[in-house]
Amino acid sequence: MKTNYEVRYAAHPADAKAYDTKRIRKDFLIETMFAADEVNMVYSMYDRMVVGGAMPVAEALKLEAIDPLKAPYFLTRRELGIFNVGGAGIVRHGDEVFELDYKEALYLGRGDKDVIFESKDPAKPAKFYFNSTNAHCTYPDRKVTKADADILHLGSLEGSNDRTINRMIVQSVLPTCQLQMGMTELAPGSVWNTMPAHVHSRRMEAYFYFEVPEDQAVCHFMGEVDETRHIWMKGDQAVLSPEWSIHSAAATSNYTFIWGMGGENLDYSDQDFSKITDLK
Repeated sequence: MKTNYEVRYAAHPADAKAYDTKRIRKDFLIETMFAADEVNMVYSMYDRMVVGGAMPVAEALKLEAIDPLKAPYFLTRRELGIFNVGGAGIVRHGDEVFELDYKEALYLGRGDKDVIFESKDPAKPAKFYFNSTNAHCTYPDRKVTKADADILHLGSLEGSNDRTINRMIVQSVLPTCQLQMGMTELAPGSVWNTMPAHVHSRRMEAYFYFEVPEDQAVCHFMGEVDETRHIWMKGDQAVLSPEWSIHSAAATSNYTFIWGMGGENLDYSDQDFSKITDLK
């Protein structure tokens, strides 16, 4: 197996205004999430969130403590949220074994050692997308399916944003320190997510887009309300959203995305909305 990681530093909004396309993509886009028998991670200075992916094919993969953590094992002082977006898989730690099918999630609390990712069928490998944030206490591990989710339906087909928000690793479903994660599924014919745009200055967010056809793309919008920027993305890619930035997208087809948040507020509705007509 191979573990790859990089560190992404935080940007001041006044500086980000001057970034060209190459710099915006370098700082905020995570292009390679999955590779056979690799664990890929980005350690972000935005609320110290780690965004990563593991794709076990020929061997099981261990979640190793990367150097920036300065810890004996990955979850020494962290909690972890995992979504399987591939074939059937298994997550092990200690004597516990969790089987995760497509679109099922798992929460692991602080202190869990030797987290191992496996695929049930190498021909149809699992793809484990994960977010991790700092944790000050330990909460129980728990598998979460869509049947367990706190579900919210928003938008309409007429507005091109008919979507189902599956809030899965959130306070209304299970206790966490600061990590919040969920999965939003857009109905056929809908392409817009999270509109009207908003920010939540008390927490950052990461978006992971999947179920995007190979010949289609997602246009992710970021930046300040009066100084927006965009990033064109493919499926199985993620993007970092600073606390000062909007986070919304439109695509050339419907798609699904996983959102993950870290920060000081666990209230999902803690958002500062902007009028659509105020965007520039």
